[in-house]
Amino acid sequence: MKTIDPHMHTAEHILNQTVVRLLGCDRCFSAHIEKKKSKCDYRIATKPDPDLIRAIESQVNDIIQNNLEVTAVTLSREAAARQYNLKRLPADAGDAIRIVLVGDYDACPCIGDHVSRTGELGAFRITSWDVTGDVLRIRFKLARRAASTARNPLDN
Repeated sequence: MKTIDPHMHTAEHILNQTVVRLLGCDRCFSAHIEKKKSKCDYRIATKPDPDLIRAIESQVNDIIQNNLEVTAVTLSREAAARQYNLKRLPADAGDAIRIVLVGDYDACPCIGDHVSRTGELGAFRITSWDVTGDVLRIRFKLARRAASTARNPLDN
């Protein structure tokens, strides 16, 4: 089994919650998480403008800079189902469901590895985005130094 980079995986959690909050859609339905670059796909009702994409990037960076603790709790399947969407869990996931919490910002079922604090991630940068039909694809990277504001890859 391939191990997903804990830094990018934690960034995915923060990105997902930010997109849910700012676009009012569900968490990504498809993701490809790699150490150097990653992407997430979301079903959306309306195409976001570049300012909204910049707001997503900014909010993710704010959460990273808040250095929130990343922890996990285990709930029974029944308790987890009352609080979280479990539709992406495999049928054989068992009765003990691991919930990963990013401070009080995000919580979702997950079996992957994560960093212990968001401050370990470095700067989050959306490298590109596009919309095809009702699917928003966001591509992103993490960098140890802050992303430059001189160039603007977010404008499509």
